Amino acid sequence: MASKDFDIDQLAAYLHLNPDQVAKMASRGKLPGRKVNNAWKFSESEIHHWLEEQIGIVEPDELQKVERILEKNYDTSIDDRSMLWEFMSSEAISIPLDARTRSSVAREMANLAARTGLLWDASQMAEAVLAREALHPTALENGVALLHPRRPQSSILSDSLVALGISPRPIPFGNTSGLLTDIFFLICSTDDQIHLKILARLARLVSDEVLLTMLRSAQSPAEVIELIRTAESELIASDAR
Repeated sequence: MASKDFDIDQLAAYLHLNPDQVAKMASRGKLPGRKVNNAWKFSESEIHHWLEEQIGIVEPDELQKVERILEKNYDTSIDDRSMLWEFMSSEAISIPLDARTRSSVAREMANLAARTGLLWDASQMAEAVLAREALHPTALENGVALLHPRRPQSSILSDSLVALGISPRPIPFGNTSGLLTDIFFLICSTDDQIHLKILARLARLVSDEVLLTMLRSAQSPAEVIELIRTAESELIASDAR
């Protein structure tokens, strides 16, 4: 399905900004847009990629604002799950993850996702993840990588899910600072909105070093899901205060 275009007023409403702010950002090259008959147009898919980039670079406090924007625009008819842990299952968690290279991590993570029965082609997912990594590595400085393909893989997924693998030994995974990675999440989504929703919540959760320490010490998939459920519940409660 072709991506729709926003005009300035529509994008301003979508991003919860005023039209003058959007026009200024576009003119300065801070938003992906193009002029058609002297009027700004913004591709929905390009705006989704731009939001994804913002999630990757903003500070934890700013991530809450990004997440609120996404929540206000989220169509619950696509998927009514509101919590990250609801996209996870024990079948798609590996402790320890037996992989030592970037390509083997992608393959093993895709195989994990396929165990759920929701992903039909693990090799295609692995290829899409590696293509995304070649464009821009997803490894963060805290030892976490948020793997995902550049576009939702709806043709090989029956539903969205999140897989998790924890390596017993950190490995090089493309972090720009040369730091090693040992916690690997794989986001498999059927829709851009779902992908951004999951990515924003994950980015907030993995900024919690206490949670990461506990995940590295976890002994079972059930324990991992409970750790994430508890941390996420505390995050939501904190947002409500």
